[in-house]
Amino acid sequence: MTVRLHLAVDGPQDAPTLLLGSSLGTAAAMWEPQIPALAERFRVVRYDHLGHGRSATPPGPYTMDLLGRELLRTLDDLDVPWVHYAGLSLGGMVGMWLAAHAPHRVRRMVLLCTSASLGPPEQWHERAATVRAAGLPTIADAVVARWFTPAFATTRPDVVAAHRAMLTAIPPDGYAACCEAIAAMDLRPALGRITAPTLVVAGADDRATPVDHAREIVGGIAGARLVVVGPAAHLANVEQPEQVGRLLLEHLHEEPGAR
Repeated sequence: MTVRLHLAVDGPQDAPTLLLGSSLGTAAAMWEPQIPALAERFRVVRYDHLGHGRSATPPGPYTMDLLGRELLRTLDDLDVPWVHYAGLSLGGMVGMWLAAHAPHRVRRMVLLCTSASLGPPEQWHERAATVRAAGLPTIADAVVARWFTPAFATTRPDVVAAHRAMLTAIPPDGYAACCEAIAAMDLRPALGRITAPTLVVAGADDRATPVDHAREIVGGIAGARLVVVGPAAHLANVEQPEQVGRLLLEHLHEEPGAR
């Protein structure tokens, strides 16, 4: 039986489909700052990863292959032959898998604050064990400190609190299983199979996936280009909503009739 992903859909039904993947520890609401502008041009489909938000939390182990194939099944269920794709963090990892393993399904792609290989594996296994044993509140402050710059956290404590609440609402088993998928991930050998025109966006102050990780992705995907936004830490789309929204629209724009 197919495990269904929770979806949030905005925009015209007959517009090109833009699929948005969120970070580890967040849900579809992470993309709220960009939705009004994106939904003017696209049918925007946001999904929650397995073990996140309102999606199912099947027993582990999870792998990037499992997360990617679940997304492919969802596209088949929606009867969508191809999409534009934008993903941040874990969403970007799944996007790279999708574009490498089903290149005909991804027309254009934006990868934000992500990595093709994010070791060492031991740190992810340790985090997974901590979350299973003691819950997400035990790591929440440390994780959220990497999501936003100190200046943003000081001036927008409401936004920081909302995202901390989003994190602590994630099922611990689902979060831990996704940590283990990242631990086992190495997408670097697959980057050369990606044919979708790709924009890679890095946060200038991102300690979770530093700019060097973005440069490695750009080096592996033919024709990919890099833009660094700042000040911004890991959730760059939240901290710099206008910059990121503009980059998404510029890269994903298609001439009329291009479909």
